[in-house]
Amino acid sequence: MKKVSLIIKNANILTIDDEFSQFSPGAIAINDDTIEAVGSESDILSEFTAEVVIDAGEKILMPGLINAHTHVPMTLLRGLADDLRLDVWLLGYMMPVEREYVTPEFVRLGTKLACAEMIRSGITCFADMYYFEDDVAEATAEVGLRAVCSESILKFPTPDAQSFDESLAYSKKFIEKWKNHPLIVPAIAPHAPYTCTPEIIKKSVDIATHYDVPLHIHLAETKNEVDTMVSEEGMPVIPYMDKLNLFNAKVIAAHCVHIDPGEIRLLQNKKAGVAHNPSSNLKLASGISPVKQMMDSGISVGIGTDGPASNNDLDMFEEIRLTTFLAKGSSGDPTALPAKTTLAMATRIGAKALHLDQITGSLIPGKRADLIMIDIDKVHNSPWFRHLKESFYSQVVYAAKANDVTDVMVNGKWLMRNQKLLTIDEEILMKKGQEYALQIDSFLFQRESSVLSKLVAVGGTHEEESFEVQLKVEIDDVTKIIDFINKSELPILRKRHYHEYDTYFFFEDDSQGNLRYREDHFVSEQNEIYNVRSRLTLIGKEREQQFPQEVMLSRSRFFAPATQSLRFYKEYFNPKNTLEIEKGRIRYLISYKGTEFFINIDTFIIPELGKYLEIKSRTWSRRDAEYKSTLVLELIEFLGLQPKTSISMDYLEIIAEGAH
Repeated sequence: MKKVSLIIKNANILTIDDEFSQFSPGAIAINDDTIEAVGSESDILSEFTAEVVIDAGEKILMPGLINAHTHVPMTLLRGLADDLRLDVWLLGYMMPVEREYVTPEFVRLGTKLACAEMIRSGITCFADMYYFEDDVAEATAEVGLRAVCSESILKFPTPDAQSFDESLAYSKKFIEKWKNHPLIVPAIAPHAPYTCTPEIIKKSVDIATHYDVPLHIHLAETKNEVDTMVSEEGMPVIPYMDKLNLFNAKVIAAHCVHIDPGEIRLLQNKKAGVAHNPSSNLKLASGISPVKQMMDSGISVGIGTDGPASNNDLDMFEEIRLTTFLAKGSSGDPTALPAKTTLAMATRIGAKALHLDQITGSLIPGKRADLIMIDIDKVHNSPWFRHLKESFYSQVVYAAKANDVTDVMVNGKWLMRNQKLLTIDEEILMKKGQEYALQIDSFLFQRESSVLSKLVAVGGTHEEESFEVQLKVEIDDVTKIIDFINKSELPILRKRHYHEYDTYFFFEDDSQGNLRYREDHFVSEQNEIYNVRSRLTLIGKEREQQFPQEVMLSRSRFFAPATQSLRFYKEYFNPKNTLEIEKGRIRYLISYKGTEFFINIDTFIIPELGKYLEIKSRTWSRRDAEYKSTLVLELIEFLGLQPKTSISMDYLEIIAEGAH
């Protein structure tokens, strides 16, 4: 008889191999980290002997579950900002908090908390995408789980890199360090097409192919993402990524919600793995992925929880059950994705989606000993029927719960026995996690009370403060003023024609000022739009100074680029009410007595406010402001207008006065 390290007998074994072999009662022989044999109990006990023999007590013994896509350190951000759209949730809350708090220590703690939760959920392998992925790998290896650890690359600064060049350099070192590790498979993760440039995608592919490691990326998660890609590049996400040669790498494509049959064929031809994330997609209203169509085409589709901040748990039993229910409900076919198939997606097929099927995902000789035992002798799983071969699969998928998992083994080592974690102290981790929560709560309380803080958080580092000296005069004839300026001796430094769309946000606390979202449509001499620019301006509540001549030193202003949609900012800033203004603007930048001024000739469309000439100049000191206020009055007279008819209010005040 052949001697092995361990035999587990008296089990209901689901191998999840290609033939879905079952053994009841069955036994498995394990030698060190490798499965030596799986079969009927009588066959295994007649062929093998071991110093340690465990009686499974008729529990189900099957491959460990594979979480095909997640962001494990985000356990520390669980419940931070729920019930928001994906872009508001990600760009308005997650990323600002991450910039403030994510460090190697944060990542290690969050990873170990996640590992504890995943082990209890029967997960033996996961695919992660986050920052400081070297620390994710270290923490995961310490606990003893298997993982594809993917270092995130984005086009803007991240917690672990000030530029994507730094991220790429970090990724190379990270991959070189962990390549060929028994538990950790290093990978590179250009976050998504909308957060990466084509250069980042191409360089990430080069690294992935050079080192022969997976490339992990979010693709076609939302309809808005696809619509934007079609608008900007003339094609959907998947074809555009193919154009950039993304699929030259071993791709793990998370989500793939909004894809058509042609894109499904492309993914299949390129042998890309797909990670389906049902709970996250539903919670963020991203949509329902065409999983059945992908499976029918031969794509390897695994199942993921996504991050615990967008799910909000790491319970694979919930994801498996939801996967099959969604396929049935969306297709109207109750036979779609039967339990056996869905369980394979969470094990063998999931391993293939991660490009790891040669070592894990099924219980066959030669693969690593990654397995779990499930106690189905529970009231919610009672009684048992055995007239169908698929009965065990149905019990696991439709009735079993995560807390039915009693034992977890990875690489031949027990991580949990009889529901006791062996490599991690979850109580200490939970206490430390709550300490972070208190800090983040304080940060968010402070930020949420200030529109400026929210602007800074979402606007990056481009904000700047300024004041404006300004004065307006209502006019009747726009052409007369334009002709005068063009024929005058005023040095014209620049002339622009805009069609402006302004949306003003007003808040319950009016001391916050108001926020303006502006779209400038640049109009050519042929009256065609040739460029569009958007930005945010936070305008202070109070005037800083009223000069005797009625020239106004206007409110403080903070500027930030508007890189998201108007809908995004309405949901993120949550104003009490809004006001829409549409106007045409001819703008001159001129020099008068060595000082630059903007002359705006504005024609209001909404509301019908009339026509105005407005003179403005930026200023940063009181003395400068006083001097420029005098020049403004001179300019008014120079243009043939009367200073005494001037208006020292901004347009919002003029509109409000007209309303009364």
